Amino acid sequence: MPAETLTYAALGARLTISPKAARSLAKRLRLPRSLSDDGKALVSLDLAEIRHTPRPPSRREAGNVALAAKIVALQAEIALLEATAAGHRADFERERERADRLMVELRQATAETMAAKEATARLEGEVAALRTVGRAGSINSHGQVARRIGHLTATLVEADRRATK
Repeated sequence: MPAETLTYAALGARLTISPKAARSLAKRLRLPRSLSDDGKALVSLDLAEIRHTPRPPSRREAGNVALAAKIVALQAEIALLEATAAGHRADFERERERADRLMVELRQATAETMAAKEATARLEGEVAALRTVGRAGSINSHGQVARRIGHLTATLVEADRRATK
C-alpha cells in the first residue's frame, strides 16, 4: 500500500484513537513528520505496516467515567435543590407580606384601642364630675345629670365597640 500523509487527528480517526494518542504513536514508531502550509503536523506512513490495536480504557479513564457520571447526578440534584429553594423563597416572601399587613392592622387596632381608652378615661371623669354636681344640685339639675350620664354611657359603649372591631 502506498504511504499516506495524515494529520494527527486524521490518523487518530483511522485508528479509532485520540489525536493525542496518534501523536504519541507517531513518536514511538519514529514516523517521518513534516509541517503543512497551515502549520499542522503531518505524518507519513503506510497503514498496512502499522499493527495497532487500541488498548482498553485504563483504570484512570474508567475512574473518569465514574466521576463524570457522579458529576451529572450531582448537577441534577443541585437543579432539584435550586427549584425547591425557589419554592421556599416564594413562600417566605408571601408570608413576609402577610406579616407586614398584619403588623399594619395591629398598629391601627392599637391606636384605636388607645383612643378608646382615652375617651373612656375622659368620659369617666365627666361622669364622676356630674355625679358630684348631682349630689350637690337641686332636683331639676338631678334630671339633667341623669340624662348627661346616660348620654356619656352611650358614648362610652360606642367607643368600646369601635375599639373591639
